[in-house]
Amino acid sequence: MPLITDIGVSVSAKNSKANDFTTSYDELARRYAVHLDSGTGAGRADRIFHDQRTLAASANETLDLAGTLTDNLGVATVFARVKAIIIQAAAANANNVVVGANGSADFVGLLNAAGTITLRPGMWFAAAASSADATGMAVTATTADLIKVANGGAGTSVTYDIIVIGSSV
Repeated sequence: MPLITDIGVSVSAKNSKANDFTTSYDELARRYAVHLDSGTGAGRADRIFHDQRTLAASANETLDLAGTLTDNLGVATVFARVKAIIIQAAAANANNVVVGANGSADFVGLLNAAGTITLRPGMWFAAAASSADATGMAVTATTADLIKVANGGAGTSVTYDIIVIGSSV
């Protein structure tokens, strides 16, 4: 079955300021979107991994984008390129979720080596390549394919959602 993907982030903001005789307004409406047809190459994706995961207090796990992930249809999901990644820490978490550097074979398509993103409870992060981008975020098996996800504290578990969309070539 083909994979068809639409990803978007919308921002709508209205700001006003009362002046002596008038009120000034500023309105912002922006949408950042990408549509990916099934396949490989620019504007295409043929792999998806999504899951809601829980880490025990002080625990961490390593997600192998080129090896050990299985999609919801039970198929081994090996990425050569990531076209989009979305991660959200559950709002009910007491601790942060820390995403990024594994220490070896880091997936540097998302972050520079040794970089991390800290997601406080309820925070989310999304990155997507444009539909004109054939490369996306490159995954290199055994040298640049691991994402470490860690519970940022002790005492309680954390839950997070992850979605990775990409291609096999």
